[in-house]
Amino acid sequence: MPLEGPLAPVAERVVQLNDRYRHHGATAVLERALSDAQVGQIALVSSFGAESVVLLHMVSVIDRTTPVVFIDTQMLFEETLQYQVDVSEKLGLTDVRIIRPDPEQVKRLDRFGALHLSDPDACCDFRKTQTLQTALKPFDAWITGRKRFQGGKRAALEFFENEADLRIKVNPLAHWAKDDVQEYMINNRLPRHPLVAQGYPSIGCKPCTSRVAEGEDERAGRWRGQNKDECGIHFINGKPVRIGAEGNEAAESAAGEETMSVIVTDNGFAVDDWNGNFAGPEEDAAEAVLLASDADPEVLRERVGSLSMIAVEFPSFADGRGFTIARRLRLMGYDGRLRARGHVIADQYAMARRAGFDEVEIDSVLAERQPEAQWLARANWQAHDYQSRLRAAV
Repeated sequence: MPLEGPLAPVAERVVQLNDRYRHHGATAVLERALSDAQVGQIALVSSFGAESVVLLHMVSVIDRTTPVVFIDTQMLFEETLQYQVDVSEKLGLTDVRIIRPDPEQVKRLDRFGALHLSDPDACCDFRKTQTLQTALKPFDAWITGRKRFQGGKRAALEFFENEADLRIKVNPLAHWAKDDVQEYMINNRLPRHPLVAQGYPSIGCKPCTSRVAEGEDERAGRWRGQNKDECGIHFINGKPVRIGAEGNEAAESAAGEETMSVIVTDNGFAVDDWNGNFAGPEEDAAEAVLLASDADPEVLRERVGSLSMIAVEFPSFADGRGFTIARRLRLMGYDGRLRARGHVIADQYAMARRAGFDEVEIDSVLAERQPEAQWLARANWQAHDYQSRLRAAV
């Protein structure tokens, strides 16, 4: 509904709205927000993540013509993109706006899609935060799915918030518990995001989201190993809000020492789609295995047909044992992805490919010191492989 004057400043209206709807339930708050002239033109911003379907369903029941803004950062999981299509169709949402980062900005700031490795805040800022701010310009308010039980600064969340005196932020589910969310989804038979069953209770961009182990905070898989757990969309006093389990400062500090990985292939640099989820060779049910440089690949002989990924550690660039392991694995019949991981330099890329590796994993420090061009210069390794030329001539 359009704003109707005379209007008080955003901060005053937020106080009035919280007083007016303090004792209302989530559905009532959402219904009033969609029709209250003191709120104005409003949109639901949805990530189509693990719990997004609750608000999407509520909106579809009240007014399915409500604008729904979905930010496609162009680094999302394929499962999220398909889920967005499926849920929108199932709920009959008629005004879903898929917003993407400005192509020129992508070309200028993140041509190779690896900015998140060196500056994740900058990546979130231009792909998501700036993109959202542009999308919200026509609106006086927007709806979020944030909840108090998520902890941190959200523990004192109100139904209505003042966003930098520009617009109102509405949090209909602020007072819901985790069980409330799950019960609503069950009672309304709402489709679950497919990644939830795979260990992803909180889902963002693919490179910066990993599985969460039992007992971990549900957002532990977001930007794992970095001093970051918000994309920057939600601010308090101009700063991104940090949330997470209380008392985890030491763990966060230790995790912050880890460096993100860059994957090198014949096409250049790429993001790591495996997120470091490797098991030891003794874990029979593992999908991906990490072998030490002194490991005997024979321990995997009976399992070469069931593994999707094998990574071989290179403790130093002078340690050539990993090349031998790769060759032996290929001779044993392993035809899955084979990764050289650790201290491999650009000069060794051709050797790694000839030995049987599909890709090399390096850290962001080496990626800056030896940029993509140096690796691509070795990407024509087959042209200099005399064994390949001999086979081709036969």
